Amino acid sequence: MSRIKYYYDPKSCKYERYTPSKWDVGINILGIISLASILAIAFIMMFNHFFDSPKELKLINENKELKLYYSLLEEEVEVINEMMADLQDRDDNLYRVIFESEPIPSSIRNAGYGGTDRYRNIKAKGLNQEKMILDVMGKVDQLKRKLYVQSVSYDELSETAMNKEEYWASIPAIQPVHNEELSRLASGFGMRLHPILKVRKMHSGIDFSAPKGTPIYATGDGVVEVVKTDFGGYGKNIIINHGFGFTTRYAHMNEFNVKRGQKVKRGDCIGYVGNTGSSTAPHVHYEVKKDGKFVNPVHYFFKDLNPAEFDKILELASRENQSLS
Repeated sequence: MSRIKYYYDPKSCKYERYTPSKWDVGINILGIISLASILAIAFIMMFNHFFDSPKELKLINENKELKLYYSLLEEEVEVINEMMADLQDRDDNLYRVIFESEPIPSSIRNAGYGGTDRYRNIKAKGLNQEKMILDVMGKVDQLKRKLYVQSVSYDELSETAMNKEEYWASIPAIQPVHNEELSRLASGFGMRLHPILKVRKMHSGIDFSAPKGTPIYATGDGVVEVVKTDFGGYGKNIIINHGFGFTTRYAHMNEFNVKRGQKVKRGDCIGYVGNTGSSTAPHVHYEVKKDGKFVNPVHYFFKDLNPAEFDKILELASRENQSLS
């Protein structure tokens, strides 16, 4: 029951009963509604500050899931990168060594993928997790680049492997004369005393002493590139191009048994031992070049020697003595 209000009327000198006007009632109701609204807003704000709404809870859970999947994806990318690094290591240090191919430079393996504007469409969207998304996309693109380079490398090695039979047949892998007793190697590769000048000079091949007329054999498959006679120096000599960067020279011959441009197989007789040119005794001076540089021919004698024989001939070739030419 509401209280009855009175007010003092100075005209009648009496207390009169107060009857509120419609305006007063409206003001009061409006004040109550305003106060209630303020309190409700304050309550909602405080509630939202300390408690999440169902929609916010759903978004929070979705974000947690996305971050979890992102971390799992990052772990998978790292695992794949480790596997990729292992493949690259085997490629450079095993397969390419076996096939005598140059390793792929790291600058090519780790080259960038795409240009600076590659991710402009993503950046234009202004995503909240833009950095995280661009980071994982960059890692995936880098991995794609590495996989592409590796696939090209395997294609190259596959082609090399198909040509490997020809390659092994072309390597100068036997001695140019029969030398079962390993007694014919007279002088090795390196600094030797010149037989005529009597000074130490670089001996660019090895000398096999043998009677005049002893057959000389091609040490690998190839094509006869040079057949000529020098009145000094090499005398009658032959050069065979074996391909794959290998060439061999056979000097101081007595007779030729091949012609320029002729294809030969390993073991074919190409001529006979002589004493022509700057030679002090019948022998064959034998040289091997790889990619235009002189190399020690002894290192390629793996076809007709067992390990013990190879060690012996290596020891004989290392002795510093006088060459025969």
